[in-house]
Formats: sequence, structure tokens, C-alpha cells
Amino acid sequence: MLLGSLLALAALYAAWFGVAADWVALAVFALPPAWLALGVWRGGARAGFWSAVLALAWFSHGVMVAWSRPPERLYAWAELLLAVAVVFSASLPGLRLRFGAKPGA
Repeated sequence: MLLGSLLALAALYAAWFGVAADWVALAVFALPPAWLALGVWRGGARAGFWSAVLALAWFSHGVMVAWSRPPERLYAWAELLLAVAVVFSASLPGLRLRFGAKPGA
């Protein structure tokens, strides 16, 4: 789920800023989730943590755009939902360990 959310977020940014956008905007927004998706795919231990940390910034960006730029509101809401999905899916293994069934219980 984390890998899919990160790839969807990278695709969202690529669609949002488009091919005609400045390459810096694509590098700042689309490249980090793509790199993190590669780290998750390769089984990197820290990729999930950094995905959740950066998702907080993506969530904040989505809130700001949703409130300030009505033409881009749908993209911003998609960004918000994907950021929440990233945080949840990155936290899911720890939540399962913490609240899962206890051995011998």
C-alpha cells in the first residue's frame, strides 16, 4: 500500500505540473516520492519513516493549495488523501506490532 501511494503521489505531481512545467518543480515535488518508492520496493528500513515525515509536508502543501487556489483544488485534495494514505501505510507495521494479538494470549 505504501509503494502504491508513493507512486500515485509522484504521478499526481507529474500530471499536476505537467510536461510543460519547469523541471525544478518536477524535481522538487515528483522526485522525492519516486525515490522513496524505490527505497520501499528495495526493502529499505528507513524509506517508510522518511515517507511519513515528508507526507506531513505534502499534507500541509495540499491544505495550503486547497484553500488558496480554487482552480487547483482537486489536485490538492488528491494530494491530501495520498499524504494521509502514506502516513497510515508507513505506520501500519508498527501499529500491527503494537496492537496485534499478543503471543500466548
